[in-house]
Amino acid sequence: MHTADFNYDLPSDLISQRPPEHRDQSRLLLLNRLTEKVFHRHFSDLLQFLKAGDVLVLNNSRVIPARLRGMNPKTGGKLEILLVKENQTNDWWAMLRPGKRAPIGTRIDLSRADQNKLGIFATVADLNAEGHRRLCFSGTKNVFNELDWLGEVPLPPYIERAVPLAEDRERYQTVYASQTGGMGSVAAPTAGLHFTNELLETIKLHGVEIHQVTLHVGLGTFAPVKTDSLIDHVMHEEHFEISRETATAINKAKTEQRRVIAVGTTTVRTLESVARKNCGALVAANEKTKIFIYPPCQFQIVDALITNFHLPSSTLLMLVSAFTAPGETRGRDIILSAYQKAIEERYRFFSYGDAMLIL
Repeated sequence: MHTADFNYDLPSDLISQRPPEHRDQSRLLLLNRLTEKVFHRHFSDLLQFLKAGDVLVLNNSRVIPARLRGMNPKTGGKLEILLVKENQTNDWWAMLRPGKRAPIGTRIDLSRADQNKLGIFATVADLNAEGHRRLCFSGTKNVFNELDWLGEVPLPPYIERAVPLAEDRERYQTVYASQTGGMGSVAAPTAGLHFTNELLETIKLHGVEIHQVTLHVGLGTFAPVKTDSLIDHVMHEEHFEISRETATAINKAKTEQRRVIAVGTTTVRTLESVARKNCGALVAANEKTKIFIYPPCQFQIVDALITNFHLPSSTLLMLVSAFTAPGETRGRDIILSAYQKAIEERYRFFSYGDAMLIL
């Protein structure tokens, strides 16, 4: 299949710029994979589609304030830094904007909107084929430990902000986010943004098991596909963990033919990565994955998926297309038809947008 096969037209005013007042008041589009029928609900109605014995799996990775601001002291040019991957303490790969202002050897003085000089610097040490810069930080023992006060919420570029709003610190984070693993995510696992603690507790009382995995969202999740053919696209590595407790619980559910419901594409990628290496079973794992799921693809663990509405021609849209019709390519047509209905019904799209439940 080709990247262009997953393109669609989206009115710009449907790109959600702010979260809803209450997390679980987002709308929920229900897509039945067998009948291809679409139903319109609200996320707070989710319990109607869950049953006792189901296993709901969440990605508990925590978003770090990975966006930094700086200035080239020689030219006065301002730079925006997005930390992508830590190599070791104070040594990171990062995306810089505008990159042309930061050749190798450039020193960047970090700053915040409310202060000019912070005494923390970054030097561009290397440049890779994708245009990412390797930054060596000084003026601090560990820049990772400074991010809570120094960094900003790494909102995606389609959310237009001069600076992040105060509410972004809370709302661009799931209520159950807990794991950074020395890194954390540079983008939110957005399907989980719709859950409240109260809704999760109600789901548990309904007899649904809730378990967690960790996948730290990096470039592998949101980097654009630049190749014409999907088979030529290579994902970036992302770190994930599955505990023995979670693996055992999900294996038991599969043996007993109970549903496993993944919250988000990152959860799907975590579960299916391990299952592919272990003959369809899960084991405790602390590894990295470059799995790229696109049609046609069979799924070994996940039976239902809660997800958001994804960007055109993105790897996320390709994954949900594969899930909609496992082992076939027609899932793309089903998903794009559902997206068109969502556009007609004025659903809100992308990170702060509405949700979809694929059963």
